[in-house]
Amino acid sequence: MSDTLGTTLLILARNAIAAALNEACLAYQDAPRLSKPGASFVTLTRNGELRGCIGSLEAKCPLRADIEANATAAAFRDPRFAPLTRREYPDTAIEISLLSPTEPLAVTDEQHAWTTLRPGVDGVVLEFGGNRSTFLPQVWEQLPEPAQFLAHLKRKAGLPADFWHDSLRLSRYTVQKWTEAHTLPAAEQTL
Repeated sequence: MSDTLGTTLLILARNAIAAALNEACLAYQDAPRLSKPGASFVTLTRNGELRGCIGSLEAKCPLRADIEANATAAAFRDPRFAPLTRREYPDTAIEISLLSPTEPLAVTDEQHAWTTLRPGVDGVVLEFGGNRSTFLPQVWEQLPEPAQFLAHLKRKAGLPADFWHDSLRLSRYTVQKWTEAHTLPAAEQTL
């Protein structure tokens, strides 16, 4: 994957949010990869703080549609935040994570999971019954210890931090990510 693709994905995400806010959109270079299935997460930050993060774990639609849907969902439908406003838009930064297919982890117990996970590399999906959660590999920056990482992932799934059951399933994936170098001043948003 090239930096050109990353730039295009960032612009697609920004344009999806801009269109919803009736703001100007940026020109971008089309790429054949955009019409192929892809799974992505779009993360928004403002002043260095999380402002929204929504994504797809499986490639079910063309990458272009996945990016646009996740960008607008992160901006306007992340239940942890109020919808993004026009005032916030210019100083909101976008990060795109393009996910690899998930790979099941065959672990016998939690300690085995701790030694199998690759901190800083693996995104992790946890599933138990109807409960499911994921952390992108970037979350290792805040939770660098596998035991701590899994405890928070279980809590995110609505399970106790010390929960373990033989039917609990873990999968991992990797990401290629791109982050805007800076937020866009209003003058740069108009082409």
